Amino acid sequence: MKTTFLRLLGLAMLLLLGLCLLPARAQTITVAADGSGSFRTIQEAINSVPETAAKPRTIFIKNGTYREKVFIDGKSNLILKGQSEAGVILTYPQARDEWSCGPGAMAGDWGVATLNLRNSPDITLENLSVINSYGFDATGEVTIDCPTAPTGKKTVSKTGHQMALRALPGATRLIARHCTFRALGGDTVSPWDTEAGAYYFKDCTMEGGVDFYCPRGWAYAENCRFICHSKEAAIWHDGSGNRDSKTVLRHCTFSGDDGFKLGRFHREAQFYLVDCQFAANMADADIYHAVSGPGAKLWGRRVYYVGCHRQGGDYAWMQDNLSAAEGALKPKDLTAAWTFGGRWNPLTGAVRATQPVAAAQVDTTADKMLLYQRAVGGWPKALGEVKVNYAARISAGARAGLLDSKNLNDATIDNDATTREIHYLLKAFQQTNNPAYRTGAENGIRYLLKMQYANGGFPQFYPDLSAYRHEITYNDDAMIRALTVLRRVARQQERYALVSPDLVAPAKEAVARGVACILKTQVVQHGQPTAWCAQYDEVSLLPAKARAFELPSLSGEESVGIVRFLMDIEQPTATEKAAIEGAVRWFEKVKMPNLALKEIAAPQEPKGRDRVIVPAPGAVLWARFYELGTDRPIYVGRDSQVHYQLTEIENERRAGYLYAGTWPAELLAQEYPAWQKRVAGEARK
Repeated sequence: MKTTFLRLLGLAMLLLLGLCLLPARAQTITVAADGSGSFRTIQEAINSVPETAAKPRTIFIKNGTYREKVFIDGKSNLILKGQSEAGVILTYPQARDEWSCGPGAMAGDWGVATLNLRNSPDITLENLSVINSYGFDATGEVTIDCPTAPTGKKTVSKTGHQMALRALPGATRLIARHCTFRALGGDTVSPWDTEAGAYYFKDCTMEGGVDFYCPRGWAYAENCRFICHSKEAAIWHDGSGNRDSKTVLRHCTFSGDDGFKLGRFHREAQFYLVDCQFAANMADADIYHAVSGPGAKLWGRRVYYVGCHRQGGDYAWMQDNLSAAEGALKPKDLTAAWTFGGRWNPLTGAVRATQPVAAAQVDTTADKMLLYQRAVGGWPKALGEVKVNYAARISAGARAGLLDSKNLNDATIDNDATTREIHYLLKAFQQTNNPAYRTGAENGIRYLLKMQYANGGFPQFYPDLSAYRHEITYNDDAMIRALTVLRRVARQQERYALVSPDLVAPAKEAVARGVACILKTQVVQHGQPTAWCAQYDEVSLLPAKARAFELPSLSGEESVGIVRFLMDIEQPTATEKAAIEGAVRWFEKVKMPNLALKEIAAPQEPKGRDRVIVPAPGAVLWARFYELGTDRPIYVGRDSQVHYQLTEIENERRAGYLYAGTWPAELLAQEYPAWQKRVAGEARK
C-alpha cells in the first residue's frame, strides 16, 4: 500500500513538473464594443500591454465598429487580430490638412491617421478594416480656422490626404494580413521609414486617391486588391534611403475610376510588379516620375514588370523587362525574403541584424560637422573668437571638448552657419549613404523650424536671444538663407528630397510665414514700397539697431537677396509682385551713377590700406545703408554717428566693412527682366 502511494505521489510530482515546463501561452486580451471583453476600446487594450515581451501578445477584437483614433507607440511583438475583416471596423474621420491646423501643428504626422504607429517593431494586423472616412463623409470643400496658416484659414478638400494607416520610423517589420484600408483621399496606407522600413501585406484591400499605397523603404504586397479614385496615381514608392530599397507587388489586382493611373514616384524608387492584373479602364500610362519631384538622380529609373496583363489587352509598357534589372533575376527570385535582403523573412519571422556603416562610407568633413553640431540642432559660427574651420585637424583633446560643449547655446544662422552644414551633410549622405549625415542635416532643419518666430521672422541666434541677437535678422542674408533651405525641403529639390517627409509640411508652413514677414517688414515711404532694413524688432516689426555702426536704415545689399527670394515664388500674388516691383524701383532711384569703390594702399593709415569712392564714368554704385525717410547714403562708424561721406568715418571701418557695392546690378540687368517675362507668360496661360 505504501509502495503504491509513493508511486502515485511520484507520478503526480512528475505531472506537475511537466506542466511547469510547458511553454507559456501567449498573452491574449479581448476587446468588445458591447462590453463583453476585457476592454471596450482598442486603445485601452493597447495601453494595458507592457512595452516589450519575449513572446507575441494578442489583442483579439470582436466584431463591432470602433470609432477611435488608435496609437501604438513604443510597443513591440504585438498582434491586433480581429474576429473578421468585414466585422471589425476601426474608423475615424480626419483630413491631414485639418490635423495640421490642430494637434498636428506641433506633432507633424504623428496622429494624423486612424491607426498610428511609431517606435514599435514587429506589429501584426489581421482581420481588420481600418477606415479614414473623412472623404466619404464630407459633402465638399470646407474652410476652417488654421492658426498655422499665414491667413489663419485653410481650405480642406474631401479628396486631400487622408491616412488610414500611418507608420513612422521605428515601426518596422509590420505585417498586415486580411485587412482593408480605406480612404477617399491620398496616402491611405503610409508606412514611412525610409531607412529601415520593412512592410509585408497579404490578402489586403487598399482603397484611396492619389498615391494611396505609398511605402518608403522596403515593402512586399501579395494577393492584394488596389482600388483607385484618382487619375494621378495609385501606388508610389520612396527608396531614397538605400539603393536596395524596393516595393514588390505580386499577384495583385488594380481597379478604380475610369482613367486611373497605375503609379508614380517623386524620389528614388524601385518597383517590381509580378503577375499583376489591371482593369480595362486603367489609363495607358506607365509608372512615372512626378514633375514636382526631384527625380531619380543616382540610380536611374527602376520599374520592372513580369507576367502582368490588362483586361481587354496589354499596353506596350507592360511587357516583361525583368532582364533589365540588376542581378540576372528570375520571377521566382522575387520573394518576400529577397525583397527584404535577408534581413527579415515575414513568413518565418527570422530577423538578421543590419551591418554597420563601412569605413568607405565616411566623409571626414561631415564627421567634423557632426562633432560641432549643438544639441539644439544648429551650429556655432565660432568658438570664442576663432572661426569654425572644418579643414583644420581636430586633436583628441579638441574632440573631447567639442563633445562636452554640445549643450552650449551658441548656435546661429549668422555667417552661413547651420545652413552651410545642412547642405553639406545632405551632399555627404547622397555620396556615402551614411544615415548619420542625413540625421544631422534633419536635426539642423528642425533647428531652423524651432527658431522661427510665429510671425515668420528669424533671430540671428537661438536659443541665445541676448543683446541684438533676438532681432529679426536679414543682415548678411541670414534669414533668407534659412528660408531658402526650408523652401528646398518644401519643394523636395535635389538633395533636399532625401530628408524625412515629416519635414516637408512644416517647411511649407515656415516658408509661407517667412514670406508674410518679408511683406510686412518692407518699408513704405511716401506711400511707396521700397526696400528692407537689416534688422527688425521681433514684436513691433519696426527697424532696429544692431552693432554700433549698423543703425536702422534701408539696405542696398540685403534687400537684393530678399527680392531674389520673392522672385522665386512659383505663382506670386499681386501683393508679392508689388513688393518686388517696388523694391526694383527703389534700387533704380537710389543708385549712384558714375561712381566706383576703389581700394588703395595707404601706408599712413592703421590698416595700411583704404577704400575710397571715386568718379568712374559709366559705373554704378549703391550704398550699403540709406537713411530712412530721405534715401541719402549714410556711413556710420563705431561712434554710431551718421555721416554722409565715406571719408568722414574711421579707417578701421572704411577698410574693414563694405559701405558701397554693386549688389543690385545683376538683379536689375538680368534677373528682374527674366522674372517679368516669366510672370507675363504665366498670366497669358
